[in-house]
Amino acid sequence: MRRLRLYLDLIRFEHTLFALPFAYGGMLLAAGGWPGLRTFLLVTLAMVGARTMAMALNRLIDWKIDALNPRTQNRHLPKGLVKPWETLFLALVGLLLLTLAGLSLNPLTARLLPVAVFFLTIYSYTKRFTWLCHYVLGLTIGAAAAGGWIAVTGSFHPTAYWLWAAVGLWIAGFDILYATQDYTFDRAYGVKSIPARFGIPLALWIARATHLTAWLAFLLAGLSYGAGSLYFLGLLLVGGLLFYEHRLVSPEDLSRVDLAFFQANVGVSLGMFLFIVLDLLWG
Repeated sequence: MRRLRLYLDLIRFEHTLFALPFAYGGMLLAAGGWPGLRTFLLVTLAMVGARTMAMALNRLIDWKIDALNPRTQNRHLPKGLVKPWETLFLALVGLLLLTLAGLSLNPLTARLLPVAVFFLTIYSYTKRFTWLCHYVLGLTIGAAAAGGWIAVTGSFHPTAYWLWAAVGLWIAGFDILYATQDYTFDRAYGVKSIPARFGIPLALWIARATHLTAWLAFLLAGLSYGAGSLYFLGLLLVGGLLFYEHRLVSPEDLSRVDLAFFQANVGVSLGMFLFIVLDLLWG
């Protein structure tokens, strides 16, 4: 059990709360309610597999960078708490789970598996060559919302695209905020990020604009679906949380970035999911 807790901490399993509710949200919207136990379990399996694979690879790929960065040098691989082969094994287990789920759902999820695996792998490398890495991360994780829809219907739909865009831009926005913590290190070691490229004040404005665009995409997702009033009430809550998140951080005070990163964004994810459920039940 101690080793299991170590592995879960390695891949920051609690961060599954960012994308998993949106995968469930896309699934529920596509089904117009409960999609059945089999679909629910397979979507869960796919998400756990994708998250495990992506984070394990990220830790392995960034191992040397993490060892140099004062903020990350106490992570599991730099400290020797976990071996590289263990991390790779976790990634392969995640790949296996994702593959089993994708092949079991429908022909479209099976065909999209190579695309998913490509992006889950490549996004960890993008910080080495482009400051757009935050948006590649958003594109990758945001696919969870569209994936939930496709798992049910076996096809794309405008609502799925808007949900993908909304979640992807939301992820990118708070990843920009998170990257402000590494501004000095990134500039010194040539790691690409929006804060390193444009400076912290402008990066914070880019994050705000990105989150505003994400909110508009959530609005368009609801309109394209024909959602009820409770969905849009939830969207007002999300807007308030995003506003609060950006009030926590300023160029002069980055001390609350972690609070903005985790607590506010878990509120966005779980809050939006709750109101999707309420809207399907009573909207």
